[in-house]
Amino acid sequence: MMTDQLKYHLERQEDLEACCQLLSNILEVLYRKDVGPTQRHVQIIMEKLLRTVNRTVISMGRDSELIGNFVACMTAILRQMEDYHYAHLIKTFGKMRTDVVDFLMETFIMFKNLIGKNVYPFDWVIMNTMQNKVFLRAINQYADMLNKKFLDQANFELQLWNNYFHLAVAFLTQESLQLENFSSAKRAKIFNKYGDMRRQIGFEIRDMWYNLGQHKIKFIPEMVGPILEMTLIPETELRKATIPIFFDMMQCEFHSTRSFQMFENEIITKLDHEVEGGRGDEQYKVLFDKILLEHCRKHKYLAKTGETFVKLVVRLMERLLDYRTIMHDENKENRMSCTVNVLNFYKEIEREEMYIRYLYKLCDLHKECDNYTEAAYTLLLHAKLLKRDGFQATTQGQLKEQLYQEIIHYFDKGKMWEEAIALGKELAEQYETEMFDYEQLSELLDTLLDSMKNIMKTTEFSQVQASEPQEESRRVDAPVACGGRREESRRQNCQTHFEDLWCYLTKDICFQGKVFIYRGKEYERREDFEARLLTQFPNAEKMKTTSPPGDDIKSSPGQYIQCFTVKPKLDLPPKFHRPVSEQIVSFYRVNEVQRFEYSRPIRKGEKNPDNEFANMWIERTIYTTAYKLPGILRWFEVKSVFMVEISPLENAIETMQLTNDKISSMVQQHLDDPGLPINPLSMLLNGIVDPAVMGGFANYEKAFFTDRYLQEHPEAHGQIEKLKDLIAWQIPFLAEGIRIHGDKVTEALRPFHERMEACFKQLKEKVEKQYGVRTMPSGLDDRRGSRPRSMVRSFTMPSSSRPLSVASVSSLSSDSTPSRPGSDGGHAAIILTGSFAKHLHPNGLISPLRPQRPKSQVINVIGCERRFSVSPTSPSSQQTPPPVTPRAKLSFNIQPSLELNGMTGMDVADVPPPLPLKGNMADYGNLMENQDLMGSPTSPPPPPPQRQQPPPLPSKTPPPPPPKTTRKQTSVDSGIVQ
Repeated sequence: MMTDQLKYHLERQEDLEACCQLLSNILEVLYRKDVGPTQRHVQIIMEKLLRTVNRTVISMGRDSELIGNFVACMTAILRQMEDYHYAHLIKTFGKMRTDVVDFLMETFIMFKNLIGKNVYPFDWVIMNTMQNKVFLRAINQYADMLNKKFLDQANFELQLWNNYFHLAVAFLTQESLQLENFSSAKRAKIFNKYGDMRRQIGFEIRDMWYNLGQHKIKFIPEMVGPILEMTLIPETELRKATIPIFFDMMQCEFHSTRSFQMFENEIITKLDHEVEGGRGDEQYKVLFDKILLEHCRKHKYLAKTGETFVKLVVRLMERLLDYRTIMHDENKENRMSCTVNVLNFYKEIEREEMYIRYLYKLCDLHKECDNYTEAAYTLLLHAKLLKRDGFQATTQGQLKEQLYQEIIHYFDKGKMWEEAIALGKELAEQYETEMFDYEQLSELLDTLLDSMKNIMKTTEFSQVQASEPQEESRRVDAPVACGGRREESRRQNCQTHFEDLWCYLTKDICFQGKVFIYRGKEYERREDFEARLLTQFPNAEKMKTTSPPGDDIKSSPGQYIQCFTVKPKLDLPPKFHRPVSEQIVSFYRVNEVQRFEYSRPIRKGEKNPDNEFANMWIERTIYTTAYKLPGILRWFEVKSVFMVEISPLENAIETMQLTNDKISSMVQQHLDDPGLPINPLSMLLNGIVDPAVMGGFANYEKAFFTDRYLQEHPEAHGQIEKLKDLIAWQIPFLAEGIRIHGDKVTEALRPFHERMEACFKQLKEKVEKQYGVRTMPSGLDDRRGSRPRSMVRSFTMPSSSRPLSVASVSSLSSDSTPSRPGSDGGHAAIILTGSFAKHLHPNGLISPLRPQRPKSQVINVIGCERRFSVSPTSPSSQQTPPPVTPRAKLSFNIQPSLELNGMTGMDVADVPPPLPLKGNMADYGNLMENQDLMGSPTSPPPPPPQRQQPPPLPSKTPPPPPPKTTRKQTSVDSGIVQ
């Protein structure tokens, strides 16, 4: 009677509170042990009210005040039901199969909702645990009904089984069952009273899956995600029991389709989301690898393909676990490294959707760090995947247009106007010829016009630095980096602004032998980088030399950091086959570069106290990165390393080439722009012609222009003549520079200019007497006041049979780099040695520091003025003042094509010789410690650009040089210099 009344009011949603209270009282009485047999009463309540109460709970919102009471009543009914009650419940539906299906559907959905959004607070541990215990028993009872009534071919219910699996997995993964999250005391109490319900339901899921038999294929790939979620639960026995389900899925799909592609795609996609969400660990990776490999190797057809798949998933897990570990790391460079590891993996296995997902993660990281150039290159990778033709032409075309606009915006913010123009032209063509959107076209053309103006108003230079970490661990995980850029703005009264671009090279000796080149941020000083690096590795010791680490360092358990500079090698595109503006060419000096070099002096033979330069060789190492910089990262791994030794004579030739190149570049700049400040020209000219500071080729004369040297090196005759020719060609360049200086000098500096003219007169007389007269080409005068053009052009020196290219610069210092007050110019060294594995992430190592010239050419910067400080020559060399060889920007050969990933296009002739020795060995002291020697390889410099070749020499042209001596070359394994 009471159950009928309760059912009547509950179905009509009337007096719910009174009904709930009455039902609660009834169930409380029936639970007592002193009221006699209650099975029949429980059966009546089950028959009359269970489904009604279930539907009442389903219809109630979570904000209802009575929801907790009704859930408690439902739980109490289920708790008091015996096994035969569940069997009787199914019989009450008679032969109406659909009623049973509907009841089970309702129950599964209700349980899943209650598990996902529990009506009781999380800290009600006893209540939640009791509810879970009751639900677990009910789920197992309903699972028996599935096996008995809905498993055969005629009665199989796919959706019902699917709901069961999702319910069981949701139950297993709910927060209140994760015992490892509780305190040890609470965990022990729950385990002793209720056991680990995750293991119980997990074993049941496994058995239910194997019971499916021929129906398994219907659940692939939909059930891959839920099963994966279950296996990731950190319970060892559960993992061992459920991971084999994956092999069963592979085997099932293979027997059906002769592949398991659907399973593979699904598990890769789901694994990414699960690991990023916090599930999975190293133990899971090991178990997954071990269990599945054992099963695959026993299978006749899945032995090879299955093993390949398992290894692929294990590699993915390694990257995802690393990514998750550093996802909240304060060091965003670590996060970028791991993000690139993951996206490169997805690119490798052709998972475009996941690849794009991580591209945007990387782009967001770059924007957080104001790395707009790298953000643009990252988005460009997505844009390149989009096609304007095909089934999705309209949608993808619109997306590509939006991406291009965003990329152009980021390139503009990163001052990469050349790249913005290239993309803008492509987009402009679409607007003009396909979309006919002239309004958008006009706005885009205005943007491109601004970019072109910015290029012509700004000259940009940078340098690259290197750092070498060495470490015992098996992989590199952390970026080592620093960087910057030098920029001269002609809109701001020709003032020079410096933004230091340091790029570091990281060489791993003890683990995997990886090397990286790093491109740093604007305004970041090398000192700041080193401090940041040492903060990241507080136990590391900074090495003070650039010499390769010895065995004691390599085998040491400690950590060491060594920093040294590498320099970018210019690689001009083939389109620049004619003279162009220096502002255009300057972009390629520090962008789209893939090869970098590091030089250090080595001594061969006995020490010569009179002229140490005679046996001072240069060991130059050239690094080729996997990709050009800049790119989607501020660093890239070095893929090839090439070493060459340069003789002292070749070093002298290179130095003279650099000096002439510097002078001609400075002269041309003043011809093109009379408004340039005169101070840099003053320092450059005075450093060469003033006997008080010069001392350049006097050392060459003592070392090479002797009968003894010719007798010992008869094959060097051609090179000696070439060096003499370069010395002779310096005079007309100096003459033009001094003429310009005289036209622009102020009255206050007139005495300084007159002294410089007097010194030059003595120098000119000596050089023309000993090495002949050279005349500036007449075309130079025609260039005065004309539109600025690049000094990069082909020119044939009288003593050379091959064209030489000259790259002009607008550097104000002797090495095209500003000296810093209070710093050593950025020549400190970095090496990491020891156990860095816990700090470093794959592909995250970065960076190198830069080598320098000897201290015989030091630039002191005070305000906007710089001055060369050169070691004075010996008294014997000052009778006729020879010109000094100041440091100048390198000259480069323009080649139609270059090998960027290998060294095939990098023969010995392309590698420039080292610097001359100035004075004595003390000049090389700092260089041996932590300084760079040389810039990029170049060719002998021509005079400033002209429209015709220079007239023939008045003196007899020397014979062509004999074949060059073979230099010692050593192929070096990437990242390890022996």
